Amino acid sequence: MLPGRLRAPAPGWTVTYDVVIVGSGIAGLTAALRLKDKVGRILVVTKSVLNAGSTQWAQGGIAAALGPGDTPEQHEHDTLVAGAGACDEAAVRVLVTDGPAAVRELIGLGTNFDHTSAGDLSLTREGGHHRDRIAHAGGDATGAEIQRALEAAVQAAPEIEVIEHALAVDLLLDEHGAVAGLTLHVMGEGQIDGVGAAHCRAVVLASGGLGQVFSQTTNPSVATGDGTALALRAGATVRDLEFVQFHPTVMYLGPDSRGQQPLISEAVRGEGAFLVDFEGNRFMQGVHELADLAPRDVVAKAITRRMHETGRPHMWLDARHLGDPQEGRTASEASDGSGDRAASEASTSRFWGKRFPTILATCRSYGVDPVTELIPVAPACHYASGGVATDLWGRTSVPGLYATGEVACSGVHGANRLASNSLLEGLVFSRRISDVLPGELGGFTPPAADRRTPSLVTGDLRNELEELMTDRVGVLRSAEGLAEAGERLAKLAERTTDVVDQAAWEASNLLTISAAMTEAAARREETRGSHWRDDFPDRDDARFAGHFDAHLLDGRLVLAFSPSHQTDPSVA
Repeated sequence: MLPGRLRAPAPGWTVTYDVVIVGSGIAGLTAALRLKDKVGRILVVTKSVLNAGSTQWAQGGIAAALGPGDTPEQHEHDTLVAGAGACDEAAVRVLVTDGPAAVRELIGLGTNFDHTSAGDLSLTREGGHHRDRIAHAGGDATGAEIQRALEAAVQAAPEIEVIEHALAVDLLLDEHGAVAGLTLHVMGEGQIDGVGAAHCRAVVLASGGLGQVFSQTTNPSVATGDGTALALRAGATVRDLEFVQFHPTVMYLGPDSRGQQPLISEAVRGEGAFLVDFEGNRFMQGVHELADLAPRDVVAKAITRRMHETGRPHMWLDARHLGDPQEGRTASEASDGSGDRAASEASTSRFWGKRFPTILATCRSYGVDPVTELIPVAPACHYASGGVATDLWGRTSVPGLYATGEVACSGVHGANRLASNSLLEGLVFSRRISDVLPGELGGFTPPAADRRTPSLVTGDLRNELEELMTDRVGVLRSAEGLAEAGERLAKLAERTTDVVDQAAWEASNLLTISAAMTEAAARREETRGSHWRDDFPDRDDARFAGHFDAHLLDGRLVLAFSPSHQTDPSVA
């Protein structure tokens, strides 16, 4: 049995707001800024500090049809192909159509994107894109610049209040099952400290992802799936959790490394870097028409296959030629003369310092200089394409609950997110929520008696859980491995505790998400996008063109399949 709700003390304080927004990345802060002139009091709660979420760490950029010759239709095509027949076409059309205006609005807010010497927006290309449409800032610090601009705007808005170090514990529901507020645990906030209740008329979930389900991830430590688990316990539909994207080029730090790992942005390959094995072979050639810039699931699978074939723990990314006029040649091959070789390295060093200063510094901090050395890379958990199911306006199946960003499943990503569509999704759908939410606000209703069974699992099972999910529900899956994972997760659910603390709350959320993900992955007996089954290596549209929807009823998971009818241009 999974927790019906998290065991917690009775609320010791109460606050009242019209809307509570859970999360402080691009999705949450955009929603707050767009709602501030349309509703009354707004509260933003964030688990750590304002900039601790995934937005801050986004390197590559934000995708939109902003360049000459590019169109939303082309962006839509690339998104649908990457999504492998599991996208909601209407949602994708909304994303790509609203995207350019949303990015321009972000620029108007004060975001300083990079520009060319001619003054045009500097656009680059990433995997799965057939056009240069990735806007970036600070070379490879796009997320940090977007976060800075949004934070500045929020801090200048007296209509928006912020509580940091606040973990969202559970939703409060009225007698009709609609949102009446949520319980929070706040650390170190004086009068607002410990567990309390925020009563409100609507909640917007923008709490980010679930990367800490796995031992290695690009996600920050706060990404423990709290929003998704909270919504599931409240009766919301959670969709497509089996589609977890593993980024192909995460810096390999050794077999014992755990937690957040350094991301080597896809934009590095967009600028001409390529993958090689230990013998120097470019193994992406012939695998896909875009070779090293194939969609992420294709590249992650190719790296994993080569690792299995060679018995090696990682592959290599060669970026030693970037900036070299003799593009495509490594620094050592650029010339037979030491003077020319030095000039080549100097050119590469200047390029790295301007285009990828953050990644350059990170690599060097781990003893690897990408100007002269290969970068060790391996896939690691990066992004949850699934999440709390929403319609085209961010509404969930629970009245008064909206979701946006990575916590949501809007339908735009399908089975595999197209590179740099994540920031755009949070931006576009938060704007859409702000368009409908004010007109849908009801009155304040008192929370009903909560009859869900409270429970917690012990926080010290987390390492075991993460290792199990990595080994059995990671990049490569099988019926045998998934069955073992399901059995062991059920055993972990028996390790309950009366000790109430953040470690237990997070472990309980991770267990709930892991159980739903494992069940969905076991049910999907095919390979599609980021879901890779070695016992079912082919895609099966006859049986699996659709979604697995999860519900939690009395602590038990119930999954149902809902068919879709998307036309996939990759097989048309």
